[in-house]
Amino acid sequence: MRQEGIQAQVRRRFRCTTDSKHDYPVATNSLDRQFNPERPDQVWVAGITYIWTLQGWMYLAVVIDLYSRRIIGWSMQDHMRTDLVVGAMAMAMALGHRKPEKDALHHSDRGSQYASFAFQKLLEQYGISCSMSRKANCLDNAVAESFFGTLKTELIHRRVWPTRGAARHAAVATASAAAAVAALAVCIWRSVRPRRRRGRLCWPS
Repeated sequence: MRQEGIQAQVRRRFRCTTDSKHDYPVATNSLDRQFNPERPDQVWVAGITYIWTLQGWMYLAVVIDLYSRRIIGWSMQDHMRTDLVVGAMAMAMALGHRKPEKDALHHSDRGSQYASFAFQKLLEQYGISCSMSRKANCLDNAVAESFFGTLKTELIHRRVWPTRGAARHAAVATASAAAAVAALAVCIWRSVRPRRRRGRLCWPS
């Protein structure tokens, strides 16, 4: 590797951003690390990560279909209020072919955004049950955390994002594959491609 000028990209230490110090009700961990559902739209997992820009922090919320490991919804804001995760969920539902089953499950950490009355009302409206990780246990939401780890290692930490607008533009640049080559959206949309993951083929739902 040294002879070829190749350098390994090392993951940075995990930093917890979950705000679990709130007075909202917390759901039980119904998912219980069962990360291999039998059908699409049976279980969705969600999470939030942060992206540093020279203008300040940007926050990315995603929704992942656990069957296909496909990113089906995301939202980016300069804050971590409830509408950040509501926006990601709204995008997931707005995609015409997404149709959660009657016993569908939404799993996330126990952050205030997901535990809020507004988000819980949204899940109730869609007929989706709620599951939350145990306190300070990121492995309960391992699929979302794994995606964020790969995203940061392969893209986010390899460049400096000059503005919040640049980071946001990268996320919505999926309309043009050519414009998205070095953008955040590439890492998101690459997740829809068929590939092997943990010993099985993951096909788009």
